[in-house]
Amino acid sequence: MEKKTLYGYLYMLCVCINIFFVLLPHPHCSPPEARLSDFAPYFHDNGNMALFSISEDTPVGYQVFTLNGTDPEGEEVRYDISFENGSKEYFRVEPRSGQVTLIQELDREVEDEIVVLVSITDGRNKVVEKVRVFVSDANDERPEFLGLPYIVNVPEDTEAGRSIFKVRAVDKDLGSGGSVTYFLQTSPKTKFTIDGHSGVLRIKAGESLDYETSSTHFIAVVAKDGGGKYNGRHRVMTSSATITINVLDAQDSPPSFVGTPYFGYVYEVSEPGSEIFSVTARDGDQNVPNPVHYSLINGSDGSFSINSSSGSIILMSHPVQLKNELYELKVKASEVGPGNELLDSAVTVVTIRVVDLNNHPPTFYGENGKQDRFELTMCEHPPEGEILRGLKITVNDSDQGANAKFRLRLVGPGRVLRVVPQTVLNEAQVTIIVENSSAIDYEKHSFLTFKLLAVEIDTPERFSATADIVIHLRDVNDNIPRFSSEFYIARIPENSPGGSTVASITALDPDSGLWGEVKYSIYGSGSDLFLIHPTSGIIYTQPWASLDAEVKSKYDFYVKAEDSEGKYSLAEVFVMVLDQNDHSPEFNQNFLEKTMILGAPVKIEAMDDDAEEPNNVIEYSILKAEPENIFDINTITGEIKLKPFIKSMEMVQNITKQHDCKWSVVVQAQDRGSPSFMTTAVVQLDITEANQLSGPVAAFLMQSRDNPVKALGVAACVISVMVMATVMISTAMYLRNTKSNRIGPSRRVVRRRRGEPQQWNFTLGNSQNPNRFLAGHDVENNIKSDRSWSKPPPPCAPLLPPPPPTNNPRMSKKHNTVPTVSGSLSSWSSSERSVISRDHDQDQLNKKRDGNVSSALVSELKKRLEQKIIEANQGYYC
Repeated sequence: MEKKTLYGYLYMLCVCINIFFVLLPHPHCSPPEARLSDFAPYFHDNGNMALFSISEDTPVGYQVFTLNGTDPEGEEVRYDISFENGSKEYFRVEPRSGQVTLIQELDREVEDEIVVLVSITDGRNKVVEKVRVFVSDANDERPEFLGLPYIVNVPEDTEAGRSIFKVRAVDKDLGSGGSVTYFLQTSPKTKFTIDGHSGVLRIKAGESLDYETSSTHFIAVVAKDGGGKYNGRHRVMTSSATITINVLDAQDSPPSFVGTPYFGYVYEVSEPGSEIFSVTARDGDQNVPNPVHYSLINGSDGSFSINSSSGSIILMSHPVQLKNELYELKVKASEVGPGNELLDSAVTVVTIRVVDLNNHPPTFYGENGKQDRFELTMCEHPPEGEILRGLKITVNDSDQGANAKFRLRLVGPGRVLRVVPQTVLNEAQVTIIVENSSAIDYEKHSFLTFKLLAVEIDTPERFSATADIVIHLRDVNDNIPRFSSEFYIARIPENSPGGSTVASITALDPDSGLWGEVKYSIYGSGSDLFLIHPTSGIIYTQPWASLDAEVKSKYDFYVKAEDSEGKYSLAEVFVMVLDQNDHSPEFNQNFLEKTMILGAPVKIEAMDDDAEEPNNVIEYSILKAEPENIFDINTITGEIKLKPFIKSMEMVQNITKQHDCKWSVVVQAQDRGSPSFMTTAVVQLDITEANQLSGPVAAFLMQSRDNPVKALGVAACVISVMVMATVMISTAMYLRNTKSNRIGPSRRVVRRRRGEPQQWNFTLGNSQNPNRFLAGHDVENNIKSDRSWSKPPPPCAPLLPPPPPTNNPRMSKKHNTVPTVSGSLSSWSSSERSVISRDHDQDQLNKKRDGNVSSALVSELKKRLEQKIIEANQGYYC
């Protein structure tokens, strides 16, 4: 209680002293009113980095802190950061906001504490505070092995589980990031294990080291830390090192023989005391080996001995005195200890064979003794598996045992013949067998040559012998004639004279003599006009033959090639008759009368009977016209039309000065053949003006005016569809009434009245020629054909009955009721001319009676239609 009172007095005294100094006048100070509010700025609690720590993995440029302070007078404050002399500058501050930014990387392991001078000022007073910023740890360091490199020498007799080495690694990080554990990065078959915490390396339980098997082991050990945070993520870091373990040899292995198995030979020229073979044994402990002592255990029968130090086996008697052909000697190799005592030992077997010298090569023999050439004559293509019995061959080797063993091989064209036997001991009869009959072909080779080879198998000298085998072949008729092609294509101009050459056909028979001679013959449906030379194969036309491409342009027939025994083959021949320009273009008539509608072309057509282009391609031209320079013609289609500047009948009448506009044009039709032919025709053109009709019916009438059969056919089809629809509707109503049992079936025959024809609207022209009319659409082709109008077939459905004849004055109007019909501008037959003449006379009377109205065409078409309808109805009603 007394201490609190004392502290209170001291605090009041300090306040009074401060007030005194503030109120004390000073010549350079502000007035008393300003001096009362001039206090220094200060930092807020935890606003000056005094209790601040930063992680070492903070990235450069990151805002790590914000300085926070104030001025008692409320004036603006500014911040600053500085460092002691010689210290790195890690931070930078924004003076106004107080934001502190990291400008250098941190490393706790290098510097774990940073001294910073933090200041705040209001412009007059500045407060500087010294703070310490602590750098916290992050897991950024790997474990480091100490004492590298690791090389360990371990005796091979070290016990399992015994410690042989200890590794150590340190991690500079703190906490779990600085703890280290160990493990081996090896295969499961490793002989070693390591303690994860202490790093002690041991031999795995149940394992042992063997110098003779592996003298060096390489082990990869890994040190791993406990993990920690780094850049916000958990991170585990590792390091690895290699431990080299050298296994030291120990005296624990018996001697071993080198180069086993052992084989030695005693030859007929060997002398007693000569070295037959030498064995070698080495101590299994190669690091400190002991000397080796050699001895024979058994099997020598007193005929062989061995040098105890070198291991050389020595012959003790002459070869002729040896009782056995094969000896198996058991040789013992023992280690010699420091006191010349025999220690560990090993036993091996040495096989010694008594052999004859290989001084005789194989030899071939024939019927008359030693022979190196054998010849045989035979027919080609013998059966496969047949033995060539004409060859008497024996092979012999005078040596004994393995020296007399050899192999037979036939060298020549592959897989044609086969030799038996293939392996011979001493002597054998040689047999040659046919393996591929097709390869023994006289046409390919008249004779075949082979080498018969005998080569020793198991001797170092490999003696050998060869013999030539020559087979002469006799030909047989085993081939048929073969054409050079399966078919031939020949071309010959039409009108070629008889006996002209068409083609040359070749067939070959590879057989020899008469069998190879080929005779040709020809047959087939198209061969009547052709013949072939029996030996040369040249095809000619018959002397009386005349080829015409317009009659037939293609012929095909077969040629037969046959040898002397009747073996043959066939080839097909195609003869193309080439068209020649032997026909000139022709018009149907030399004088043609055409009607030209103003603005529409008139087409003329000439025909060329040639079969191919360009002989039948026609070009049209105008030779003469009256008047001149009035008409143009399409050279390809033959369409004649007026010059574009003639657009009205007034212009036409001004040119001719006549009311009846009939002009003549001389048209030439010329083909493109060589030589070229031409013909001319006079076309008289009657120029008239078109009056437009409207509607699809008028367009159809104009399109079919050259083909009245088409118009009648369309009309018949329309009527047929209507009749079928009526029948289907009637049938449906009948079935419905029958099912409902309310109305019984009835039959009604509907007949049309003759006075109700279908109404069609035509616009009559004002031309002076009463034999012409136009539909509403422009005419595409004024005359499509110069052929006469054929009588249409009878319709399959009833047509409209003909209307009664009448002289109605309403016919003088421009729109009249006429049936649908197409006019034709083709040539007329005599019967049609008589009908038209009568129609024309009647039209003249109507013309006089009705005035100048052009009703003649309507009357003509009406009468013609009536006639056709009457004929059709007669066929229907009968």
